[in-house]
Amino acid sequence: MYAMCLGEDGAELGPLEPWQAKEFLDHVNRGREFIGQYNGLPDVVTDLASSRSFLQAYADRAAADTGRLYGIRSGGRLVGAVLFRRLDLAQGVAEAGCWLEPAAVGRGLVTRAMRVIIDWAVEERGVHRVEWWASARNKPSIAVARRLGMTRDGVLRESYLYRGERHDEEIWSVLAPQWRAAKRLP
Repeated sequence: MYAMCLGEDGAELGPLEPWQAKEFLDHVNRGREFIGQYNGLPDVVTDLASSRSFLQAYADRAAADTGRLYGIRSGGRLVGAVLFRRLDLAQGVAEAGCWLEPAAVGRGLVTRAMRVIIDWAVEERGVHRVEWWASARNKPSIAVARRLGMTRDGVLRESYLYRGERHDEEIWSVLAPQWRAAKRLP
């Protein structure tokens, strides 16, 4: 398997594939309550079969060129992921997302990993707009959007029903020209 270094701390970014279902399930179990605050992943990945199914769905999206999923590893252990939930190359739009287990929070892993995949989407795949959708209550996720140089496009009031409660969703985005300009800054 291959992996890309995310910095001097040895963190790596690499693919997540169906054969890694046990490792993925163990990761979700370690972060189940924390991840599930705003992300439905723990409601979907509950056992080995559902873990394999989730990873297969993203393998199918990668094959169809409509989505991607990458694991973040620290010390060789899977601690989170970044993804393109939606990748629409005809429209030049991608929707990015992420999660981490609690032990990996506060180290800049998501920001570093997102920079890699956004750069790939913009420079290699011709994506013009990368979107970031987050619950307005999810302050860490919104902070990542800011660190990535995204602009808040708006708020969809009570648009997301999650575990019986309505959440406002903030939509953030970065456009390819903004992304490229920010990369040229010292």
